[in-house]
Amino acid sequence: MTTIEVEDLLRQLVPQVLGVLVRRYGQFDACEDAVQEALLAAATQWPEEGTPDNPKAWLITVASRRMTDQLRSEIARRRREDAVAALAPTDEAVAPAPGDEHGADRDDTLTLLFMCCHPALSPASQVALTLRAVGGLTTAQIATAFFVPEATMAQRITRAKQRIKATGAQFGLPPPDERAARLRVVLHVLYLIFNEGYTATSGPDLHRTELTTEAIRLTRMVHRLLPDDGEVAGLLALMLLTDARRPARTGPDGALIPLAEQDRTRWNRAYIEEGIALVTAALSSSPPGPYQVQAAIAAVHDEAPSSDRTDWPQVLALYGVLDRIAPNPMVTLNQAIAVAMVHGPQSGLDRLRALDGDDRVSGHHRLHAVRAHLLELAGDHAAARAEYLRAARRTTSLPEQRYLENRAARLGTS
Repeated sequence: MTTIEVEDLLRQLVPQVLGVLVRRYGQFDACEDAVQEALLAAATQWPEEGTPDNPKAWLITVASRRMTDQLRSEIARRRREDAVAALAPTDEAVAPAPGDEHGADRDDTLTLLFMCCHPALSPASQVALTLRAVGGLTTAQIATAFFVPEATMAQRITRAKQRIKATGAQFGLPPPDERAARLRVVLHVLYLIFNEGYTATSGPDLHRTELTTEAIRLTRMVHRLLPDDGEVAGLLALMLLTDARRPARTGPDGALIPLAEQDRTRWNRAYIEEGIALVTAALSSSPPGPYQVQAAIAAVHDEAPSSDRTDWPQVLALYGVLDRIAPNPMVTLNQAIAVAMVHGPQSGLDRLRALDGDDRVSGHHRLHAVRAHLLELAGDHAAARAEYLRAARRTTSLPEQRYLENRAARLGTS
């Protein structure tokens, strides 16, 4: 097995192994650390020594030994301090149990996602903990993906685990009356991971493929566990339909290529077909939710053979639905583009005015970029150039910044 194949296998096994340990020992933070150590051992040994016959059992055994060592060390420390040895292990806890004992045959992926996306955590902590505990990424990998020092990310993950422990959260699915709301948080975290990978908020690259790949993989896992949930299917469809365009979204030099100018023959047709099938089935079997509607919009774009043959009236109608069920500034921003394509750029600019006093988006570079685009369509090149430059100054993504500056420069010489 190659190193890459080993890494893929380990990521698939992470939530299963961690679930077994948490059920057995009941200490999420310590168990997660033990699993990370087992993963490191496997990543080091398996490529050279070969993959064991039962990789999951191997990881459970190694991680359980780490937990046993930690428990014994803790007990010894407490005894030395004459404290009560509250964590004294029983024989069952000390010896890793083989087979299916302690839930070894269960798939705890969804339970772990609920725990990592606990409402007591900030969105940034939810994302980091999900990538580490469920995704199997190392702290260094997560730090690199988000352009922060490894020590900073380690502190964030540690605080997140401590916060979960402080809440007294039990390892198990939320009560039925809380499950829907908690699932929305899980899906939002996966959506945040995907978005950061598809359009990085900072740095020299437009994409962070490791994040989009991980978000799609985790969402597939949730869809496998909840195949009848329309919004889970909608989110997976949205990711696939969006990521399908990635191969054509940058040039050889990494420069951003807007949707209207992309070579659609380079789009991932397999992703498009899968995404369309998912969203079609979801919309026909469940009430429309925000992710399903966004996926439907993405499907309209992906099905168009060229930009000028996009069904903009349908896109506008879908944004109307989205604005009713999940209104937010970004919906209005995208809706303004559809309005402009159907009713003319001035109508789109009129729609944008609703956002000028909205603190959530009034300083965002995308508002200036969209206004610049619509002003350009309206023929007001001087105003468009000024807006492109404002947008360029407010983004921390270098590819976006270069694209916006180039648009401004082109208008300045026209």
